Amino acid sequence: MNRTELIEIIYALQQNEKGLRKENQELKEKLEEKTIRLSEAGSIAEAALSLNRIFEDAQAAAEQYIHSVKEMYENKENEEK
Repeated sequence: MNRTELIEIIYALQQNEKGLRKENQELKEKLEEKTIRLSEAGSIAEAALSLNRIFEDAQAAAEQYIHSVKEMYENKENEEK
């Protein structure tokens, strides 16, 4: 190979490396974005589970209150008889 051919090969390799570096950076940015989205999705799922627990606790408290009111009403009815 002569000098001109070697220079052309080196130039082509440099251009290829430049393109690969750019593609690598773009892929890193996409991966970071996906990681953030997955993290946020995890946070949303955790929040939903937490809300479910809150609603379950509220439902249990409401049922306990209704049960207490029914017992009080039944006791009052029995006392009146």
